Amino acid sequence: MAGSTVTRMDLATVMKRLRLEAGKVPLAAATHLDKSRQVIVRLEDGRPTSLSRPQIESLLDFYGASAEVRASVLGLWNEVKKEDRERGDSRGFWTEYTDQISPQFDRYLRLEESADHIVAYHPVIVPGLLQGPDYRRAIIKIDSSALSAVDMERRLELTARRQVRLSEGDLRVEAFLSEAVLRNQVGGPFVMATQLRWVAELSERANITVRIIEFGIPSHQGLTVSPFTRLGFPPGVSGLTKPSVVYVESAFAISYHEREPVVSRYEEAISALRSVALTETDTSEYLVRMAKEYAQ
Repeated sequence: MAGSTVTRMDLATVMKRLRLEAGKVPLAAATHLDKSRQVIVRLEDGRPTSLSRPQIESLLDFYGASAEVRASVLGLWNEVKKEDRERGDSRGFWTEYTDQISPQFDRYLRLEESADHIVAYHPVIVPGLLQGPDYRRAIIKIDSSALSAVDMERRLELTARRQVRLSEGDLRVEAFLSEAVLRNQVGGPFVMATQLRWVAELSERANITVRIIEFGIPSHQGLTVSPFTRLGFPPGVSGLTKPSVVYVESAFAISYHEREPVVSRYEEAISALRSVALTETDTSEYLVRMAKEYAQ
């Protein structure tokens, strides 16, 4: 997990909490600094800004922060800047691929990098973090049939770099897949056989759980909810934890949900999916069996 990304998210959580406790809106904070509202939005979203230490100190005064809180926040600020210098900049690895992703997905990658627990529900295709290169290539071709060979390789490279964290052990992934994911022949039988074997192998890792939801089971919330990813975050050095974020993607739109009542609805859906999905052992056996069928 990128150090500056995590510390910056911790700083973002603290600054947003202080603003809310002070009863200030983002525009008021921005006006106080003679900055645009977007600067405050970026700060509270964990994105790099042009703000200086004196400006952060001015915000803390505006929010009425205590001496203890002020010292803690400035300590976080110093840590962010130190980690940025050590890394050479404040950007994440994905910024090298801005020509290959939408601006909306840039935010998801930043959240993914700082998350320590991801729960994903996918009723149609394997989620990106678990896609092997051949399967990923086939998915990209469906969406972008005229993509150049160079751009194709860059998108595959981006996926591979995202998947590095799966081997580091500090990210737990829990994926719920409809049986349709196994039946939809993305790329043909050979690609599907390879992909399902790979998912089965990934599911053997201690930090990765994959469970299948079979056809024919009683009605459940997965039938009425769109594909989603819930991202949870570790406690920051400040002692605060960034609230979970739910990412929802459709063919034509991306949305993020952070309000507690909405996130709670998705937590209910996750509980429902856990109650009807196959066990991890049964899922692994099912994946291997399906892979053999495709390989025949």
